[in-house]
Amino acid sequence: MYLWILLTGLLGYSLAQAIYRLYFHPLHVFPGPKIAAVTSLYQFFHDGIRGGRYLWEVEKMHEKYGPIVRINPHELHIKDPQYFDTIYRSPKQEKDVSAAAVFMSPNSMIGTVSHTQHRTRRAVLNNFFSKQAVAKLEPRVWLFVEKLLHWLEEAEKCTTAADTIRLHDLYANLTTDVITEYTYGQSMDCLDENGVNSILEASDGFSSLVHIIWFLPVLSTILRGIPLSVMENLQPRAAKFFGLQRMIRERSQAILNKTDHRAEDKTARTVFEALTASSVPAEEKSLSRLEDESVVVLLAGMGTTARVLSTGSLHLANNKALALKLRQELMQVMPDPTSKPSWSQLEQVPYLTAVINESLRLSHTVVFRLTRLSPVDPLVYGDYVIPPGTPVSQSQYFVHMDPDIFPDPHTFDPERWLRPSTQGDVPLTRFLVPFNKGNRNCLGMNLAYAELYITFAAVFRRFDLDLVNTSLEDLRFTRDLGGGAPEHMRFHVFARVREAS
Repeated sequence: MYLWILLTGLLGYSLAQAIYRLYFHPLHVFPGPKIAAVTSLYQFFHDGIRGGRYLWEVEKMHEKYGPIVRINPHELHIKDPQYFDTIYRSPKQEKDVSAAAVFMSPNSMIGTVSHTQHRTRRAVLNNFFSKQAVAKLEPRVWLFVEKLLHWLEEAEKCTTAADTIRLHDLYANLTTDVITEYTYGQSMDCLDENGVNSILEASDGFSSLVHIIWFLPVLSTILRGIPLSVMENLQPRAAKFFGLQRMIRERSQAILNKTDHRAEDKTARTVFEALTASSVPAEEKSLSRLEDESVVVLLAGMGTTARVLSTGSLHLANNKALALKLRQELMQVMPDPTSKPSWSQLEQVPYLTAVINESLRLSHTVVFRLTRLSPVDPLVYGDYVIPPGTPVSQSQYFVHMDPDIFPDPHTFDPERWLRPSTQGDVPLTRFLVPFNKGNRNCLGMNLAYAELYITFAAVFRRFDLDLVNTSLEDLRFTRDLGGGAPEHMRFHVFARVREAS
């Protein structure tokens, strides 16, 4: 009897909720499939069950309903590169709670919902990641790049067909060493042994959880409390991510215990020193805050830059003419293969910049919908007025693959950045958005650019790469796991190394 009453009540509630969402919800006037308007389970099926496939369903929605669609009961997606700036450059914007929760680091900047709190937290590190500050790190970046070159030299000496190098793992070791030194003042020395990279494994673990946490954010808290030995049996990939969190927590606690909180701080030399400076409010120096920010900085600083290096290297190895042109232009600032030009000098090589831009465009480091909402003012798109507080998003993937802006978008074509823009007076770089835009853009953008310029120059001035058991098809991503992921989930690039002639 009571069970029937309960079931009848649930059915009645679900029916009433569906009617409200279809006919009375503030978003009921926006186009889109009715099933997506009624329930988020439609998104969950494609993302949570099928493993990051909803992006393609959203693309089909746009083909049917136009540039603005309601993709779940509460969110709008706009597929219009011209409108990207409006979404992400608005002066005051907040995050959707569900979208912020997927990063599983609620005390980090990327997990901060409030505009005001985000602004406060970002101010602590803004100067630390400025172009001037990053330029001072150049000697250290070159030191790590030289270690990478050592492994390429060793690989070049190998003569058998079976001798290959796992290029993506090597780049990940490079970027891990750079970001851990910048974070703590001591690198993890991954390049010393060139072995298994625990942060790369943690990044894979994070990707496996993204969509589940979007729907069940409380699961992140639950998983944190499960012993790693148990989690390794239940979900080995997720265990890597939470293992990193616990390692960072222990390391943060140890450093925090030794921190000298004097009234006058010396200039911060590491991210951790900047986060624990005496000028930072006490409530912003909690262990949870330091742990969350450190985890995000490490994962973002390692994964995205390594992915761009791997993507560009794969295309250059696949097209020797492009690699040769890059090498010839690099000779302007690197007459000797072992030259060490500055970042600013390398920026003056137009073709190198074009290669980096094209690598950024096709690496698809972030394809997950980064929702924003305007808490007070409505947004206007065409004839539609978007109510304040509505989560609105646009995937960077749709911007970078728009054929009207980037003709033949799947082709790696550095020359497109040297030709006149297809958008008339609007520079093509306006539509290069791998670091997002606005006051919530990627904090580590300058560090990433420094690594990209120096590494691409050092590697391709000196070496040729031949792909082994790797093709452009291995780059084609079919899953949205935060970043674009291939069908087999893991990104690999295998190559043999030859001294450039």
